[in-house]
Amino acid sequence: MDAPSQKKPRQARLWGALAQLWPYIWPSRRADLRRRIFASLTLLVFAKIATVAVPYAFKWATDALTQIHDGAIPTAAIFAGPAALTLLYASLRIVMAALTQARDALFAAVAMNAVRRLAVDVFAHVHALSMRFHLERKTGALTRVLERGRNAIETFSRMVMLNALPTALEFILILAVMLFQFDWRYAAITLATIAAYLAYTAAATNWRIGIRRSMNESDSDANAKAIDSLLNYETVKYFGAEKRETERYDRSMARYERNSVKSYVSLAVLNFGQAFIFTVGMAAIMVLCVSGISKGRNSIGDFVMLNTMLIQLYQPLNFMGMLYREIKQALIDIEMMFELLHQPNEIAEAPNAPALVVAGGSLRFENVHFHYDPAREILRGVDFVVPAGKTLAIVGASGAGKSTISRLIFRFFDPQQGRITIDGQDIAKVSLESLRASLGMAPQDNVLFNDTIRYNILYGRPDAGEEAMRAAASLARIERFIESAPGGFDAQVGERGLKLSGGEKQRVAMARTFLKAPPILVLDEATSALDTLTEREIQAALETASRGRTTIVIAHRLSTVVNADEILVLDKGVVVERGHHQDLLARDGAYAALWRRQLQGEEERASPDTAEQQFTLDAEAESFSRDLDDAILRASEI
Repeated sequence: MDAPSQKKPRQARLWGALAQLWPYIWPSRRADLRRRIFASLTLLVFAKIATVAVPYAFKWATDALTQIHDGAIPTAAIFAGPAALTLLYASLRIVMAALTQARDALFAAVAMNAVRRLAVDVFAHVHALSMRFHLERKTGALTRVLERGRNAIETFSRMVMLNALPTALEFILILAVMLFQFDWRYAAITLATIAAYLAYTAAATNWRIGIRRSMNESDSDANAKAIDSLLNYETVKYFGAEKRETERYDRSMARYERNSVKSYVSLAVLNFGQAFIFTVGMAAIMVLCVSGISKGRNSIGDFVMLNTMLIQLYQPLNFMGMLYREIKQALIDIEMMFELLHQPNEIAEAPNAPALVVAGGSLRFENVHFHYDPAREILRGVDFVVPAGKTLAIVGASGAGKSTISRLIFRFFDPQQGRITIDGQDIAKVSLESLRASLGMAPQDNVLFNDTIRYNILYGRPDAGEEAMRAAASLARIERFIESAPGGFDAQVGERGLKLSGGEKQRVAMARTFLKAPPILVLDEATSALDTLTEREIQAALETASRGRTTIVIAHRLSTVVNADEILVLDKGVVVERGHHQDLLARDGAYAALWRRQLQGEEERASPDTAEQQFTLDAEAESFSRDLDDAILRASEI
């Protein structure tokens, strides 16, 4: 009872995917592509007429040769009869091939336009989805859905136009020939063979669908694990986990191997059953013709014609089996792609949302509550105001909610309670494009595109000129490094910027933000990957860049925020203190405790006693290691 109830929704979703795919296959706004579709259909009809005419030419040539052999016509007439009919046979095959290839070439633009339009729509939608969606999905599996969906659209559109319609037309023409050239028995056997063939194909394919789905899932899993491991190449090396990663990948590939073997075995069963059904049907028709020849109702040419026509029928029949399998699988892949396309966006833009108008850039949080999971609240009633052109620093222990504030400002998430405004405008009610165009971000973890330094800096403002780009690089204190690098601004940075050091990568990312020159700037641990000397240089650059801009500094090292106009101390999602650096020290509260802890840490790192203690600990560890090695050696000798 359960199986049918589960199957019906799946079938309904498949037909729903087909209905959604139709606007992409039939381009209502492209008259040139619609003309191509009509031209393709015309060529299709003529190609199939030529296909059915080929066996007739073969029959006429065979009957003519039989008459010469029997002496019914003189041998001298061979070139006027059979040879000419043989040339007609060859010509029809050439015409059939030419019309078929011309049809395929004409329709290619239609199919690939559908692929492109849907792929671009899905790609744009995936970029528009919320950060929560991307945090919960594996990038490797997501790209496989896009890849298989893109291939499925091409497969489906080409299969329907280039195989399904031609095959259906050929079936009709062949049945008409069987009925009118011979008699109803030939048509009945042909129709029964086609019906049995298609019924068996459908049943076997439905059986194989589950196997193919498991194979695709294991393929996606193996691909996701490979991408995840390669993206974390350095981490794998740090922990010497190559063997562990290989074994993990091998387990996924072993599952893929088992499912692939099942798929090939099931395909062999399907192909044998199809060949058996067709051969039985063809034998029945040929025996019927032999009986007709013995009774004088049919000629040798009829026997040859039937054989040729049935062999020609086998190819589209075989395509029909493949067609059913491929369309069934393609619809599953397309369905997954449409599920992705219709994935609801958690951060929806209000209808006809106005553009954000930034006059000064005053930023305000009003009683903001936020959680990723209801069981753990991150921000609890956060209130603050950053006046236009001023700098606000947010400090606190890890997990206090500092970085969450930056995500809320960019509207990667919406608060469950409260609101965020810029110059009095609720950011949830303005267009996302205008909001993010007004914000600049220098994050702690900077990821660059696998392209040139020039491309990565210009990403902040693609229409910027050479002079502006160089000025941004100079402000980020990286122009000298770029000029000394092979290729200069055209040097490749590698995947995620791995060809650059952490500091170089961070400064390229800063140059990108500086080039954007937004009215509101967010700095999230922006100097965390830099050495002390470079940090001081960049800190000076950041102070220069933030002049006249509303700036939010999220910092771990308190020495970087002493000049902020106001400092917020965040603890477990609540603002516990606020004020200027000196005022907060004078209060001797949470901020003063953080300040003393950092000063103590810096002093310990610089203390000779600490170095001596560390040397002693290292010596003791080395001695223990030697004793352990000696014990293992003695044990092995025993």
